[in-house]
Amino acid sequence: MNKEEQVIIGFRKLFNKMAWLNKFKMEDSLKGYKSSEVHYIEYIGKNVDSNVTKLAESFYMTRGAISKMTKKLIKRGVIESYQKPENKKEIYFRLTEKGQKIYKIHEELHKEFQERDKVVFEQVTEEQFDSMLSFMEKYNRHLDAEIKKLDINIKSK
Repeated sequence: MNKEEQVIIGFRKLFNKMAWLNKFKMEDSLKGYKSSEVHYIEYIGKNVDSNVTKLAESFYMTRGAISKMTKKLIKRGVIESYQKPENKKEIYFRLTEKGQKIYKIHEELHKEFQERDKVVFEQVTEEQFDSMLSFMEKYNRHLDAEIKKLDINIKSK
């Protein structure tokens, strides 16, 4: 196995282990909410004037899939839609009080997981962080270019 394969497999293993380890606490603290729903809530909580297009671009999903999920979250009372007086065409989303509570629980869990994993990050030097961040940035740019080559417009779906 070459180093590129080792890196990809390493990322996958790391992500899967984090997801598995965090899953039990997340499910216990956020009963009744799927991971995907919580990620939508997180995105809307962190991004002012979230709309279907921004969500579709962020999650690499079709606008139709995003619309379906936002309708579900509106029905559950965790987000609400609104329009701006100067733009009656566009529909935006924000968290309701119930959504804010879920967002806050999720943020607290992330802090708890960061604290758990702090022992590893305390051992990483600035140079190592810079190197990892540089690699992720390059790889992200590469994948963005590959996505663009496919000429699939998420907005139109």
